[in-house]
Amino acid sequence: MSENPRFGSAGLSDSYPIKKFDPESIAAFTADFGLTAFEYQCGRGVRLALDKAAALGEACAKRNIALSVHAPYYISMSSLEEDKRLHSIDYLLQSCELVKALGGRRVIFHSGSCGKQSREEALEKAMDTMRRAVEACDAAGYGDCILCPETMGKVNQLGTLDEVLALCSVDERITPCIDFGHLYARSQGVQFAEENAEEDYAALLDQLQVLGPWRAANFHAHFSRIAYTKGGEKCHLTFEDTQYGPPHAPLLALLKSRGLTPTIICESAGTQAEDGQILARTYAAL
Repeated sequence: MSENPRFGSAGLSDSYPIKKFDPESIAAFTADFGLTAFEYQCGRGVRLALDKAAALGEACAKRNIALSVHAPYYISMSSLEEDKRLHSIDYLLQSCELVKALGGRRVIFHSGSCGKQSREEALEKAMDTMRRAVEACDAAGYGDCILCPETMGKVNQLGTLDEVLALCSVDERITPCIDFGHLYARSQGVQFAEENAEEDYAALLDQLQVLGPWRAANFHAHFSRIAYTKGGEKCHLTFEDTQYGPPHAPLLALLKSRGLTPTIICESAGTQAEDGQILARTYAAL
């Protein structure tokens, strides 16, 4: 376990110059920014061949880069249709197979939306699907994988902090992915606003203590500036787009003062490695 947070990127920045899949180049590009994490993106499906995944995992391991997988976006743990909920378990199993081939453990996923049901009913269905997913992972030999439900940015999506923590209560291995930009956006810029960011970050970190000391210290996280509308998240931005938040410096200061060691994946729009480097350098300078 790292003694400091790991900082990384969600996929490759627009500045990555190589078009074909090249494990050594991906690892070198990531390491050149001083990053020690990389989240492989499977939002549109798990399509990377396992031998290619193993090669990427080997190249990253040589550079102390930890790998995680973002599962397909069309997962819906809370769907009114049972088939969709069951298929969501299959997508998680596919993601677990891939992350193990990469030499990683963490699979990040979106829980779904409320649709034409109450938030309480949607969460109840998601909790049931979560239990089934854990059982399926154990049966398939993926018991060492860490499933990470993500806090979400749109108001109608399942993914408030309380809802994610409820999903994490299903099994002690389930670890939250706290997307700070999403929480900022779904609050329409109220939570983590510049003037109250330190207080809000501290309150969230305190709330994570319900998970126990290990998960509270080693949670997964996404970070980017995000524009929003009345419905919540509109689009991801870069660190140069300062009209919207959230600010990163107050969070990093709290992580350092509390000795917390999460993995923080930057999801900036096209500059995720560059802005991930800013996160890493800001933390190192504290």
